[in-house]
Amino acid sequence: MWCHSCREEYEDVDAGTCKECYEEASETEEELKREIEDLKAKVSFLRLCSPIDPHLPASPSAATADISLHTWSSGSDCVVYAPIPAHKAVLMSRSPVFKAMLESEMEESQSGTIKIADVSYTVLQTFIHYLYTAEALLDEQMACDLLVLAERYQVKHLKVFCEKFMISKVNGETAVMSFAFAHRHNAGMLLETALALILDNMSMLTAREEYRELVEKDPRLVVEIYEAYLTRQVNTAPRE
Repeated sequence: MWCHSCREEYEDVDAGTCKECYEEASETEEELKREIEDLKAKVSFLRLCSPIDPHLPASPSAATADISLHTWSSGSDCVVYAPIPAHKAVLMSRSPVFKAMLESEMEESQSGTIKIADVSYTVLQTFIHYLYTAEALLDEQMACDLLVLAERYQVKHLKVFCEKFMISKVNGETAVMSFAFAHRHNAGMLLETALALILDNMSMLTAREEYRELVEKDPRLVVEIYEAYLTRQVNTAPRE
């Protein structure tokens, strides 16, 4: 595809292209490469359980499930939700934590029940759905909650999926919170993105409420921010 200026400048369409078209084509190629890599990772993830049982259903159902997952809301108005059915083979193939749990003599293996606290019913449903399909409808909160579960159960593909979504949403207003979250959950890509945004807006950092909370709750992260800022200053300073 050639822009209007290219058509006017080059009589032979193979003769060349303008800088804008070249840059646009390069960006499109990079996006296509990233999409292909994402699809390859998804296929690899979904194939994990095929050597165990190729006849497993594409989604959990109570009729064929051999294990159930439970969560509940804590507090004075404790709510117990219906169990979420699943298949041991799928859980074990997707998560080394589930694999160790269900292959051992632990209570979960004996009872056929896995209890997961500190997670909402909707998040747990989405988590289990992802283990079967490698798909999830994300918003900012769901991405955070799923990333925490993905880290807890070592579901690397899901963690990367959530992290990429969070990177696409992080901005100058949310950079400090994203930086602290990434630190807590070993989310390296998100950490780098959030830190870069913080360093680009250092003049406004101390005015933010999130910064003051960070000073109170985790001052070592504040030190890390300033160390990174000083390193950038040194590396970008003009050389004599």
